[in-house]
Formats: sequence, C-alpha cells, structure tokens
Amino acid sequence: MGAAIEIQDVSKRFKLYHEKAHSLKERVVKLGRLPYEEFWALRNIDLEVAQGETVGLLGHNGSGKSTLLKCVTGILRPTSGRILKAGRVAALLELGSGMHPELTGRENIFMNGAILGLSKAHVAKIFDDIVAFSEIEHFIDQQVKHYSSGMQARLAFAVAVNVDPEILVIDEVLSVGDEAFARKCLDRIKQFQREGRTILFVTHNADLTRQICDRAAVLDHGHQVMVGPPGEAVLAFRDTLLQRGLDPLAEAGITAEWGTTKQVRIVGAEIVYADPTAGHALPDEPVKVRLEYDAPERVDDVAFAINIHDQNGNLLVGTNSDLLGLDIPSVRGRGEVIFNLERVPLLDGVYVVSLGVHSHDAGTSYDHRDQKDFIEVLNTTKTVGLVHFPMHVEISSASHDTQAAL
Repeated sequence: MGAAIEIQDVSKRFKLYHEKAHSLKERVVKLGRLPYEEFWALRNIDLEVAQGETVGLLGHNGSGKSTLLKCVTGILRPTSGRILKAGRVAALLELGSGMHPELTGRENIFMNGAILGLSKAHVAKIFDDIVAFSEIEHFIDQQVKHYSSGMQARLAFAVAVNVDPEILVIDEVLSVGDEAFARKCLDRIKQFQREGRTILFVTHNADLTRQICDRAAVLDHGHQVMVGPPGEAVLAFRDTLLQRGLDPLAEAGITAEWGTTKQVRIVGAEIVYADPTAGHALPDEPVKVRLEYDAPERVDDVAFAINIHDQNGNLLVGTNSDLLGLDIPSVRGRGEVIFNLERVPLLDGVYVVSLGVHSHDAGTSYDHRDQKDFIEVLNTTKTVGLVHFPMHVEISSASHDTQAAL
C-alpha cells in the first residue's frame, strides 16, 4: 500500500515584524529594511501517512499542529522540504475557514465544491445529502455570518465528508457542536476508515486518539517528538507537557502549602515499575513508590503518607502508614519507606504523586514532597476511560460458543 501523504523534511518560518510602516511612502522607503524576528513554527518534520491510515497529531497550543495541516492542504507553503499527496483532499481547519460570512449556507456549499474541483451539477447532486447531514435545513439560505459556531462546524463537516475525498484533514472541529452531532461525525469517520480513506487530524482527546487512530505523531515547539502507536504517543504528549513545567494540580486550582519542621526530611523518591526498563506501567501491573528519609534526631511520633491525583486534580487515593496498619515506633538516621501498590487499576494517563511525613494526628508536618513524582500508565488497547475493569465477554448460541477477554 502506497503513501497518501508524504511530509519530507518540512520546515516553516514566519517573520515577526516589531515595527510597522504607517503610510505607503514609508513602506516604499523601508522596503526590505524593517527589522523582524524569525519564528520557526515547524522544524524538519518527516511523516508518511499510508493510504487508508488514520494518523492523529498531538501537541500543546503553539506546537505547530495547525501550521502543519495548513501546509498539507496547501494554504501555507513550507519554507523548506516538500509535501506529496495522492488523492483529493477535503479539509476542516479552524472554525469558519473555507466559509464566506457574507454568503448563504447554500452559496458556500457550491463555492466549496468549486474550490475542490467539482462541477455545479455534481454539487447539486450531493446538495441534499450535505444539508441533511448538517441538520441546518431551516437556515441554509441565511448568511453564514449569522450562524452559531456549532452551525458553522456542522456545515463545514457536512461539505467535507460528502465531496468524496480520498484524504480528510481535520483540525479539532469535532470539539465544536453538541454531543449527538459529534457522535454522528465519529460514525462517518469510522465509515471512511472502513472504506479505506486516509485521515489526518488534530485533537487533544486522548481517548479519541486511541479509539480511532492507527498511529499518532507528537509535536513540541515545532519539532517532531515521536511517531508511534496511539497509546505511546499519548504518553509522550503528556511527558512533553510535564517537561514544559505543567503543574497538573495547580492547573486544577489545587495547591498545597504548609509549614514543615524538617525533623524528618524526605531526601528522595522513586517510582519503580514491574518492568524497570519500560518507564511506565500497564493496567493492573504493580508499582512501588520508594520514599527515602533522614531524621537527624530520634522522632517517636511519625507516619508516612501518600496521595495520588489525576491531572484534573481529582484525588484517587490518600492514605498513610497508620491507616495501612503499620505502627512505626520511631525513626532516626536514614531510612526508606516503600508503598507497594499491588496493582494499578487505571487505563491510561500520568498520575501525580505527593508524599509526606507527619505526626500520628497529622497536626505536625515534618516534610512533604508535592507533585514532583508521576506514575505513568500506558493503555495498549482501544478501550477508553479511566479505570481498568478486568472482564471477559462471551456469546452462546446453538451453533457455537465464543469468548473474548480484556
């Protein structure tokens, strides 16, 4: 199977001007001499999308995802490198792109069809299908500038999926609109996949990436971090966010600041996976959280605590050595505490670990280590959600019995 899209060593540079010419004369006088700063939105991107493959693009805002899609669709021209495409391309980029606000929905459908090289007769033939899919029949003769964002998204998606594209390029448009229409769009995408069409799309939705993508690429500040299976790409994407200084709990509005006496200090911590070389756990695998402490003087009233949050700030578990039934008579000098998580019943994500040392009644905090350690879980299946429920499914009939397990 050949390549539908070949992105070969593509870079894109923009010039950021810090001074403006305020008149035509000034523009002529300063032609080519206005100072500017170079900004590279993309650097040496290499990506091949096979015919019939669905590839997602993941990255933080400003990572270059939308710029890359605009280069693929021909809206922007790469500064260097080249992009090869095999087949008709339909694109859904940022909201409102491809739609003229002064034209009606009907006129925009015919205009977009003409841009894609379709005859007026061909567009007329599929017009009713486009309008029916968009579900905006009563507004089709109104100017698009009067449409809501959801209505614009509906019309744009309806046009793109009904012009018979070999390649569909989507930039987060599925995040606009109601849930029922989003499901309808997803069903049409899955139909495209069954028909062997090629899809390249941008999303921040990890579940959606894992559910429909064959592979995913991760971008960070214009650089390509990795291309691989969806689960690994989601994990790499979250790693880039953490490396950029993301504080998941602070983002959720949760902070934890209190005074500590330092009678017992936390001097180190480590997350230990079942496979130490993997750097992540699989669902239901055991994980150890090692805490190293130092108590210069003997302390008799002590307990060690652990909290684990998701990246939205939801507390998944909070416990301590007292609650777990371990009575620590005293500590002195250096030592180690290990929290053995016998299994991690989570599907996918980066989970935030906070550690603490305090008195039995929690009235005195000796030390704490907040939001500095992370448990990473990689879901290798297409099952979506947060919690891993081990299950199997079976079907029985007069002709056969079949079982499958998760």
